Amino acid sequence: MSLAGGVLTTAPAALPDATEPAARALPRAAGPSVRSLLTASGDQPPLTVPRDPAREAARHELSKGMYHENDPSLVERALNAFWDWIGKLFETAASATPGGTVGLIVVIVAVLAVIGALWWRLGTPRRHPVSAAVLFDDRPRSAAEHRSAAEAHAAQGHWNQAVQERMRAIVRSLEERALLDVRPGRTADEAATAAGRPLPSHAARLRTAARDFDDVTYGGRSATPTSYQRIADLDRDLERARPHLASSTAAHAHKGAAE
Repeated sequence: MSLAGGVLTTAPAALPDATEPAARALPRAAGPSVRSLLTASGDQPPLTVPRDPAREAARHELSKGMYHENDPSLVERALNAFWDWIGKLFETAASATPGGTVGLIVVIVAVLAVIGALWWRLGTPRRHPVSAAVLFDDRPRSAAEHRSAAEAHAAQGHWNQAVQERMRAIVRSLEERALLDVRPGRTADEAATAAGRPLPSHAARLRTAARDFDDVTYGGRSATPTSYQRIADLDRDLERARPHLASSTAAHAHKGAAE
């Protein structure tokens, strides 16, 4: 320590160098590129590193795994990007909808209400199978047995089974009256088409009954008391119906021609 010109000065060499241990440790911890920048002599002027090598050295250093241990995973980044996209989409839709966010919510609720009403009215959509369901898939039973089974299901509110059994009763009754030939594997549509020839005045109702049978059997629809009552009324009307036979028509036509 000396007093020169009235100013107390201290020789630099007399002060302990507190930064010397850190200066010695920094080159060892840094990478080769960084160490090359720190090895300049203290007597030389500070180094001026060009921009591109400095950027490359920093990029190389930051690419080490120790700096990315807490980075989000690929799944987390994908989810964050997805939710950001959803948020931007919602904001865009809200800005384009009259009333902003409230207007958008009203539109969404209205669309959901329409979809719910269609679902309730049309039932669960299902694909139609390649082949239609057959009428009879168990042991042969009489028309009376099928009617009894239908009434039992109707009494318990099992309308799907009631419609199925009543349609089977109709077809079995027509077979017992020889208006339909007994043919295993016949479908409801085939039976309705064949029965419409001797009973033309009931052909449309027969097709409707066959469609009801198909809807509840493999179409995913639910029968109602109204649909069962409709097919039960058809069954009773067919029991009293007189068939229109082609042989009888031909005989009457031949008789008229002879006269």
